[in-house]
Amino acid sequence: MLSTIPELSNPSVCMRDPQRVQEILQSMVKAGSNTLQVISDFDMTLTRFAYNGKRCPTCHNILDNSKLISSDCKEQLKELLNTYYPIEIDSTRSVEEKLPLMVEWWTKAHELLVQQKIKKDMLEVAVRESEAMLREGNQLFFNHLYEHSIPLLIFSAGIGDILEEVIRQAGVFHSNVKVFSNYMDFDETGLLKAFKGELIHIYNKREGALLNTGHFQELRTRPNVLLMGDSLGDLTMADGVQDMENILKIGYLNDKVEERKQSYLDSYDIVLVEDETLEVPNAVLLYLTGNK
Repeated sequence: MLSTIPELSNPSVCMRDPQRVQEILQSMVKAGSNTLQVISDFDMTLTRFAYNGKRCPTCHNILDNSKLISSDCKEQLKELLNTYYPIEIDSTRSVEEKLPLMVEWWTKAHELLVQQKIKKDMLEVAVRESEAMLREGNQLFFNHLYEHSIPLLIFSAGIGDILEEVIRQAGVFHSNVKVFSNYMDFDETGLLKAFKGELIHIYNKREGALLNTGHFQELRTRPNVLLMGDSLGDLTMADGVQDMENILKIGYLNDKVEERKQSYLDSYDIVLVEDETLEVPNAVLLYLTGNK
């Protein structure tokens, strides 16, 4: 059983239905890697959740923790986090109930950031000085997808400008990577004046996916999807994919393991518990590309 990918027997790997995983993988291998696309979340999926026992920053945290923001603003952002994050991960509340509250959170956070007169050219420094880290194995992951011309679509409720800077500084921002996120809008002097377009938050990535069906249009010939996320909201990211044939969902369960494990096992094909690496996705990719 799944002996072709030994990494799937890592202690961090949980599967509700290993047989089903095997069938999806076999079907995808048969179709060939030129029919594959990867759709992934960013914060705490492609980036580490923690390092040496300390939480790693998300795209928003990179700004929150940087010198670009006043201590007063930091306090207000922290209050927002303490108010809304417990709601986001509360497994007793429905998505419908959480939705308006999440929109409220991000909207307030973005308004606070706009007041900070952030300069575009300071973002690079903020990322460089931060403790943001892509997961171990990121070079193999990004480079392998690029070498095999497999599109990587990143959907993020974070800040696109920061996200791009993180992968740029890691040296893995290749031409096959497309990012759908919240982008900053700078005026002609390079000062942040607003955020562009519709707000993308944890529970509307589906709309983000559907709004960007133009991008999916060119991926019509890639009906096989490897989806990676760390929240149940990430499961709708592939909803814009037309004529999908197979989807393999890999979920990172980073914290609150016991209370969330069952819902993750019910939703994701492969659940990675407190795993800070890309070892399993890399092994799956190598298998799907014939280990080339």
